[in-house]
Order: sequence, then C-alpha cells, then structure tokens
Amino acid sequence: MAATALSYDDLRKQARHLENDVDLKLVAFSKLGAGLKTHHGSAADKVPLLSDEDTFETMALEIEDLLSKLTQLNERMSEQPVSGAAMLHTLHRHRDILADLSRDFRKTSSQHEQKRAREDLLRGGSSHDFRGADGVNRRDQYLKESTHLHNSDRLINDQIAIAMETRDNLTSQRQTFKKLQTRFNDIINRFPVINSLVQRINLRKRRDSIIVGLVVSACTILILFYTFH
Repeated sequence: MAATALSYDDLRKQARHLENDVDLKLVAFSKLGAGLKTHHGSAADKVPLLSDEDTFETMALEIEDLLSKLTQLNERMSEQPVSGAAMLHTLHRHRDILADLSRDFRKTSSQHEQKRAREDLLRGGSSHDFRGADGVNRRDQYLKESTHLHNSDRLINDQIAIAMETRDNLTSQRQTFKKLQTRFNDIINRFPVINSLVQRINLRKRRDSIIVGLVVSACTILILFYTFH
C-alpha cells in the first residue's frame, strides 16, 4: 500500500503499534542503563561492560529510529482533515505520548552518560578510555570543569573578602561620625554662648522668612487688586 493511500485509521493503528514498541524498548533500555556497575581491580577490568555498552548503543539507535517514524506518523495524521472533537483529542494524545517517550529516552541516555563518566573517573582508565565516540577527550573536559570550578570558588572568596572589607570600612566611618557628633554636642554644651547665638540666628532666619512671606503676599494682593479694578 502506498504511503499516500493510508487512511487516518491506518495511520493511528501504526502509531499505536509504534508507541507500544517504543514503550517496551524503553523499559529494557532503562533497565540496561541502570544496570551499569563500577569496576576496579585487575587488568581484565580495564575495558568493562563492552557488550552492555554495545547493546545500549544499539538499542538507542533503534529507539531513535522508532521515535523518528512515530514523529512522521504524527505529522501525517495532523495533515488529515479534522472530523470532530474526538479526532482532535486523539491527535493531541498521540503528540503527548510522543513527547513523553522522547523525554524518557533522553533522560535514560543522560543518566547512562553520567554513570559512564563516573565509572571512567573512578576507574582512572587510560586516555583512550576517556575518549568518547565523538573523539572528545573526556579527561580534558573534566580537568577544564575542575579548573572552572576552582576559579569560580576563588572569585566567590574574593567577592566575600571585598564585602567584608567594605562592611568594616562602613562600620569604621559610622563610629567616626558618632565621635564627631559627640564632640559637637560637647562643644555646644561647654559654650552656652555659642548655643544661644545659634538659637538667635535661627530665630532671625525665621523672622526674616515671615517678613518676606508677608511682603510677597501684600504685593500679590496689590497686583490682583490693580488688575481687576
């Protein structure tokens, strides 16, 4: 049967079949990823879990291929004319299932990669063991990450030291201002004449302000009176 001749029901059946297939494979894939163990000891253990690793990679490729086919089926179902709310709900449901399956696959792959990295670190293998399939030396990556963390820790310590020094300076300035205020109060208390003079100056400033206010008010009233009469 040609691909263009498939009906919506046929596409939905294929999607269900693929969803069940991917779900079963993800269960086995998750168990295989969780079954990794750290190896130590003899020289025979320097290259551990070769068969499990190959099986894991093979299953990952199979699941990726199934997820790709399921994605294409969902796209083809979405291109079909929507005949009602039930069909629309079914399309949304298939998309949600695809999203859940893809998320589970990525999660298991990520956990597997993290466990393999921890195994390599604990095992202390050769530089070949630390080189991944993409040719990147994981040991160099770990060293760079360790250096980055060390630099970040040093910068944080420097910032903390600067903050503590700033706090000490502010505390010292506050104490200095308190001492100055205390001295000014002592001077005012020791010299009542100065205190009296300051009070007189303040009273004169108030009086001048009142006089200026009265003059301005009188001028404003005269201007208004002249304007309207």
